[in-house]
Amino acid sequence: MGLCRFLFFVVVVLLFSSSSSVDACDRCPHHSKAAFFSSASALSSGACSYGSMATAFFAGHIAAAVRCHNPTLCSTKGTTVMVTDLNMSNQTDLVLSSRAFRAMAKPVVGADTDLLRQGIVDVEYHRVPCDYGNKKMLNVRVEESSKKPYYLAIKLLYQGGQTEVVAIDIAQVGSSNWSYMTRSHGAVWVTDNVPTGPLQFRFVVTAGYDGKMLWSKKVLPANWEAGKTYNAGVQITDIAQEGCDPCDDHIWN
Repeated sequence: MGLCRFLFFVVVVLLFSSSSSVDACDRCPHHSKAAFFSSASALSSGACSYGSMATAFFAGHIAAAVRCHNPTLCSTKGTTVMVTDLNMSNQTDLVLSSRAFRAMAKPVVGADTDLLRQGIVDVEYHRVPCDYGNKKMLNVRVEESSKKPYYLAIKLLYQGGQTEVVAIDIAQVGSSNWSYMTRSHGAVWVTDNVPTGPLQFRFVVTAGYDGKMLWSKKVLPANWEAGKTYNAGVQITDIAQEGCDPCDDHIWN
């Protein structure tokens, strides 16, 4: 799976994967190294079309999920972060915001500062289900590049579960004449075959060891507008399985 979408991970020292997307058996612990952005300006936005919205998600813990292996400085529970971009460094798998990096420290005065001085730390990470707090429903944002009635570009927000959307179909509400959307880049899906009237979507998601279809029967009104966000009326709660027993049930304390 690509990292150009939000993924939730737990970290005992959170880290990012630089050379590839998260491999199979996401819930199994991955061992690597993590660094952090030393400048706050580096966190002004996320990639993959999330832009400045990325900094508003999950208390600014932007990166991947990790857990630190330094017993002197780091807590045993780690922290949870979001993946919003690819890290191109060949020194670490994960590059965290300094806030997320400090969150791995023990709850002792000065421990977070001492952890920052390490620069790069050994970590463990794995993927966990997404939880957006009071945002309980999947949202569909109509991107500014959309040009009614000929072109529609959307981005999914607040996607729950531990899975991925791998395909999206679109149709007029009440119609069985479905057409497919194409992933343009990052988190954006597009179509130049836009039905008229109010619009419904079908999301194909990875679930269990295979996949399933989730039908959102009315998402966009007939008068949808670019730049606006609409409630999909459904939520993805599925957990994808990777067949990596015994790691599937591994839980960090």
